[in-house]
Amino acid sequence: MLYSQTVISILEVLIVSLPVLLSVAFVTVAERKTMASMQRRLGPNIVGYYGLLQAFADALKLLLKEYVSPTQANIVLFFLGPIITLIFSLLGYAVIPYGPGLAIWDFNLGILYMLAVSSLSTYGILLAGWSANSKYAFLGSLRSTAQLISYELILSSAILLVVLLTGSLNLNVNIEAQKAVWYILPLFPIFVIFFIGSVAETNRAPFDLAEAESELVSGFMTEHAAVIFVFFFLAEYASIVLICILTSILFLGGYLLNYLTLISLFDFIYIYTTGLIIWVLHMISATVYMIIGIPLLSTLSETTHMDLIYSWQEIQDYAIAHYTDLLSYPLIQGILCGLILGLKSSIMIFIFIWTRASFPRIRFDQLMLFSWTILLPIVIAFIVLVPCIIYSFEIIPSNISLF
Repeated sequence: MLYSQTVISILEVLIVSLPVLLSVAFVTVAERKTMASMQRRLGPNIVGYYGLLQAFADALKLLLKEYVSPTQANIVLFFLGPIITLIFSLLGYAVIPYGPGLAIWDFNLGILYMLAVSSLSTYGILLAGWSANSKYAFLGSLRSTAQLISYELILSSAILLVVLLTGSLNLNVNIEAQKAVWYILPLFPIFVIFFIGSVAETNRAPFDLAEAESELVSGFMTEHAAVIFVFFFLAEYASIVLICILTSILFLGGYLLNYLTLISLFDFIYIYTTGLIIWVLHMISATVYMIIGIPLLSTLSETTHMDLIYSWQEIQDYAIAHYTDLLSYPLIQGILCGLILGLKSSIMIFIFIWTRASFPRIRFDQLMLFSWTILLPIVIAFIVLVPCIIYSFEIIPSNISLF
């Protein structure tokens, strides 16, 4: 029994981890292609169809490279830093609900767990920068620490406002609470602040000060190469995908999408294509029958115009009913929920790439000033305002009102 549970647990981890690593590979290709289009370049287009296999070629090149370590480096910590960063970047996926009940660990303190895991991954950057015995790497790790101190408070405060509306730290509860309205509408300023904090948290441009190429060569990973550089590379993009999924869950309804919207979309695609073809065939058959008396479709030999209109409505009703039946299957529901969450997360990843291509890197003092003097007062003001509004309209969540 214990053996089977262990095997099932390993399979669950592999089922989640392998697609994450594959998505990271394709996110790198998407970033390079998107930025190339924005800068009027081609981007990768040789390896594989449309350059889709370029990420695997890059990974193979890095894996086959000869590894050279600094002579004065602390070798244990030098290797441990990238491993810690990658592990903590992947641990956050354990509590992500990809659909109703589709999570490895349905943890009641899931949001707190995500904050803790994202904070701990910075320790890997610190260890890697300090142990390399390089001034550039050390400066990069110090900057990463200062960035963490600046933006972790803003991120946690923005999440606190979402928790005030749901009354729970469980990610499933936060998603289900957005059935009426996605929180991006009532909390749009908080969404913008959370997005800015997310960009800084993942060390992305214009806040990529920990790995500023023009100042620090490559920042905290200047001395890393070959396989352990791949760890840092995977960790960075895994963190981007994770933070985009978390943004989708907290502000965009996660895997939720109104089924009536899906039915309407299916109604448009199915009825006005397939249904229209069937209806046109019926009309042609009825017209030919009335002119020459020979039915093209034997079932429509007596069809009148009103019958055709009725059959059109019948096709509509059948399509919608059939689609609703399909949605009742758990497998179909799970696939749809996963696709919806993936689509929302892909939109957020595109915005991350768009931000990188649009804004120049800011100075370090500007980053600290912007964080402490602009974003933090705004977040604190909303922390005062939102509970007042919730209390005034008597919409305190039940989980909070019990205490």
